[in-house]
Amino acid sequence: MATQHDGFKDFVLDQLADLRGLTCRAMFGGYGLRYRETFFGIIHKGRLYFKVTPETVESYRAMGTKPFRVTSRMTLKTYYEVPADILEDATLLVEWAETAGSTQRPKPARRRAAGAGIRGYRRRSCGAARLRAPPDRWRGA
Repeated sequence: MATQHDGFKDFVLDQLADLRGLTCRAMFGGYGLRYRETFFGIIHKGRLYFKVTPETVESYRAMGTKPFRVTSRMTLKTYYEVPADILEDATLLVEWAETAGSTQRPKPARRRAAGAGIRGYRRRSCGAARLRAPPDRWRGA
């Protein structure tokens, strides 16, 4: 349960106090960190993980950290543990957090494919299409 590690969470939030707009929410037995509307960090079982990209992952690997292992069967390779040396230095931690927080770019709005909204058809949740009932004027009323 998330409350077992509140002391560590408080320490992390104190270290990241210079990040204006940082939010922390309880989730799935840990905490999620957001900065500027971007989910970038996870606090779980007394460890801090930041979002990585192909450009930043080598910095984490070079310092000997590993990806976030949710269960024995599931590992999130897009989140790596923050090294202890970085965690203890508030200035460096803020820099790493800003880098992790800027790794996600807003996704462009999806456009509907041509023909996706064909008249007379209504999409079902399972993806099948069905004809709509004909208007009353067609029923011979």
